[in-house]
Amino acid sequence: MLKLARTITNLNRWIAHAAAWLVLPMFAMLIFDVAMRYAVGRPTVWTTELTQLVFAVYGVIGGGWLLTERAHVNVDILYGRFSVRRKALMDVCTSFLFFLFLAVLIWQGSSMAWESTMKLETSQSIWNPPVWPVKIAVPVASILLLLQGIVRLVADIRVLMGLPNDEETFGTQASSESPH
Repeated sequence: MLKLARTITNLNRWIAHAAAWLVLPMFAMLIFDVAMRYAVGRPTVWTTELTQLVFAVYGVIGGGWLLTERAHVNVDILYGRFSVRRKALMDVCTSFLFFLFLAVLIWQGSSMAWESTMKLETSQSIWNPPVWPVKIAVPVASILLLLQGIVRLVADIRVLMGLPNDEETFGTQASSESPH
């Protein structure tokens, strides 16, 4: 079980680190577009749209990694003052909301991706690139986030049980403090 949790965490970290490199081609495309605008007097047709498509994948694929780092946005007015154990208890008690949200996201995202893939959907712009690969990224990223959410739930349960959690297996945790 711990080996599976470590594999999921490492997979999400690897994907996020690989996706981070997508910033470079996006940056290069936008620089090229600006250079074409000033050098030739006209921007390219494809750079802005391709950058948006790449950024869409970049934006959704990092969710699992954010969960390994516990970097998702939350309201810290009360939560930030809780002990590690109380945070774990709060996370376990509210995890059903997380899993409900992901169930809907996977269900609807898969439906959208399937329909888009079956039609080989394109953007309908002048350049008209395929958008179905980007739509496939939504359920894939959601499944990665779901898997990492299960790992986080296990980590929170381990905190409540007084068991240690290592960062390599469960991601960044505040559990380096005493869980009590």
